This record gives sequence, structure tokens and C-alpha cells, in this order.
Amino acid sequence: MEKDFFLHRKTIRRYTSADISDKLLYSLIEKAVQAPTLGGMQLYSVVVTRDAAMKQRLAPCHFGQPMVTQAPVVLTFCADFHRFEQWCLASGAEPGYGNFQSFIGAMLDATILAQQFVTAAEMEGLGCCYLGTTTYNAPEIARVLGLPDKVVPILTVTLGYPLDPASEPKAERIPTSAIVHHEQYAGCTAASIKEIYAEKEALEVNKKYVAENAKPSLAHVFTDIRYNRANNEYFSRVLRDFLEAQGYPFPTE
Repeated sequence: MEKDFFLHRKTIRRYTSADISDKLLYSLIEKAVQAPTLGGMQLYSVVVTRDAAMKQRLAPCHFGQPMVTQAPVVLTFCADFHRFEQWCLASGAEPGYGNFQSFIGAMLDATILAQQFVTAAEMEGLGCCYLGTTTYNAPEIARVLGLPDKVVPILTVTLGYPLDPASEPKAERIPTSAIVHHEQYAGCTAASIKEIYAEKEALEVNKKYVAENAKPSLAHVFTDIRYNRANNEYFSRVLRDFLEAQGYPFPTE
């Protein structure tokens, strides 16, 4: 493995038409399931989508992002207490997992599984792209994939062989020193915050975003356009209602 593999990794959004064999795919999933999991319960499932028609049905759930229909494989990683609960019932044990804390445990299991899968896939020369739209339209995705109660889609990953990796931009990252706190969370000043984000703001692609949206700063592009309050609150309600419908009610007291 390349010494600085992780420092040079990229998100891959364009893929060749080369297929991914079931053998390779399952070997990657097998590696992924060796990741840590809450109490050894493996509170996750992954739905593999290869069929073109199914990808077309999933695409609107991800706001039409082209990777969904172009990638050879789309994987939806789900928080899943359904399987474990059914085992409990079949064993005569009374499960108590219809609550928000249980959902959080399953969500973390699914997230850890997905990241280990992505790492394994990239180390095999495959390209991956996380779609951050999964929880926005979780009810629609669940309907398309036929997810039962206690199963919630958390993350979607598109997978394929990179078409032109050199053309894919390297991920933007703020300085590592900005995210590390020793012993207790360190405060910051307006000046130090501006310094942390200065390099990000100076990138030509981000200057273009600011100009195209006629905003005074990159921060305004995020707060007013990309992740604005109205959308966040709307999709929060959608997800809350879906979680409760799937059997994960929020506490009322």
C-alpha cells in the first residue's frame, strides 16, 4: 500500500463501464463487517443495487445526482434492528429496541460499516462517493428498497472503477490542528476562525460559488443556499416522522 494512501485519497464521482464481480464485492463486504459493532450485534444491512431500472427509481431520491445511474453498483447502508429483534422473538426473548437510543446505536453501526467498506474498496483501486442525501429522503428510499420496520437508510455509496481520477479534485480540509483539542475543548476568536477557513475560502472553486450565488462570503453560500435553515428544518421533520413510523419513537417525557 502506498505510504501516504490516506493523504491522497479522493472521492470518485465518474466511473468506467467495467463491472464489479460479485466475488470482489462480497469480499469487500466481508472485510467491512470485521469493523467494530455495538455489543457484537451487527445492527446493519446493506442493499446492493445493480439493476438499471432500480437505479432510475433511486435517482430522484438523491436529487438526480448522476453518480446513482452511472455507477455500476449503488450500496445503501441501513441501520437495522429488524433482524436482531426477530432473532430475539424467535428465541423467546422480549426485545426493547423501539426507541431513539437503539436507533443511534444502529446508525453508528451502519456508519462504521460503510466507512470500512469504502476504505477496503479504495485500497483495491475502486472509486467511491458518499451521497449525503440518504437521510433527506429516507421514506422514499425505504419504499423503493422495500425496507421493513426498524430498518432505516443511513448512507449511500456509489462504487466503480475510476474513469479519470486525475481530474477529480482533492478533498478540501481545514487544518488538522483546528479539530484537535487537548484535555478540554478550546475556544476560538473571530480572528482565529477566519484563519482556519482562509485556505478554504481562497480556493478558486469556492470563490466561484460565492460569485455565482452573489453572496458576500462562502459561509453565506452554506447558510443561505446549500444547507439553509428552511430545508434543514423541513427534512428534520420528514426524518423524525419516518423514524417514528419505522419503530423508533422519540421520548415524550
